[in-house]
Amino acid sequence: MPFLGQDWRSPGQSWVKTEEGWKKTTAEDTNNNVSLESFCKTVEEEECFNKENLLLSLSYDMAAKKRKKDLMNNNTKRHGYCTLGEAFNRLDFCSAIKDTRRFNYIVRLLELIAKSQLPSLSGVAQKNYMNILERVVQKVLDDQQNVRPIKELLQTLYVSLCGLVQDMGKSVLVGNINMWVHRMENILQWQQQLDNIQINRPTSTGMKLTDLPASLQLNIMQRLTDGRDLVSLGQVCPELGTLTEDRLLWKKLCQYHFTDRQIRKRLMVSDKGHLEWKKMYFKLSRCYPLREQYSDTLHFCTHCHILFWKDTDHPCTANNPESCTVSLSPQDFINLFNF
Repeated sequence: MPFLGQDWRSPGQSWVKTEEGWKKTTAEDTNNNVSLESFCKTVEEEECFNKENLLLSLSYDMAAKKRKKDLMNNNTKRHGYCTLGEAFNRLDFCSAIKDTRRFNYIVRLLELIAKSQLPSLSGVAQKNYMNILERVVQKVLDDQQNVRPIKELLQTLYVSLCGLVQDMGKSVLVGNINMWVHRMENILQWQQQLDNIQINRPTSTGMKLTDLPASLQLNIMQRLTDGRDLVSLGQVCPELGTLTEDRLLWKKLCQYHFTDRQIRKRLMVSDKGHLEWKKMYFKLSRCYPLREQYSDTLHFCTHCHILFWKDTDHPCTANNPESCTVSLSPQDFINLFNF
């Protein structure tokens, strides 16, 4: 029979139904239950908060990467430069190598590609690379100039290809392996032709370098930016050899290529207490890259996003002198597409 009167459980008390019946709970039990519920709720809120933060962080990173990729696509794809290979194909390097101001720039670019970027080129771009290289070698054979940098370029390319051909199964190079072996044979043949170059001495009986005053000879030597050229010049005759040992000459060469901090780390002092600038130069050149300087370089227009040579009349520069153009070193040119 149901209980119709006042609830037999006293008001103000907490009761819990158990297997043995109703049981009155104490204040301590109530506090424990409340704290346990509060703790569980706090844990659930923290987990939810952490998940939300993680999702927001991932979304932010993905959005940042997408914005960077879209920016590079806008800078390159608008004019077809989606990849390094496409830019390499569209830019007329074959004609550019005929310009003495751009020759060294292209040779340096070919060397950087040979070191690490050749597998990233498409099959057409790899074929175009070898065609440009062949024209470069032929120009050197005809002009008998810039022999050393081309020999270094061919050596770098040959060493890289030796490793890449062994990994042909990993699709690092496009085409048949026999084709690349044939190209490596061509490189060896070009190296042999460069080694056999015999520079013809001029038949002119005019004034020679040694006929100039020593001060003018030193002034001319200061225009050389490679220490190896100075060494080669000093081997021509004893008089020039003495001038090429000038300490001030090598000091200026060190200060041109290296920072004061780099020089201080590699100080070399002779027995007489003088700085050995010549020895320091070659020691520094083994530790740090030499400063690169080119008569003409590729520029990138941030207004219309195209590449052009510095000496080319670019429409944005003519119509809008304040437009921002960025000078690209050969390494900058490659980095433009590494995103």
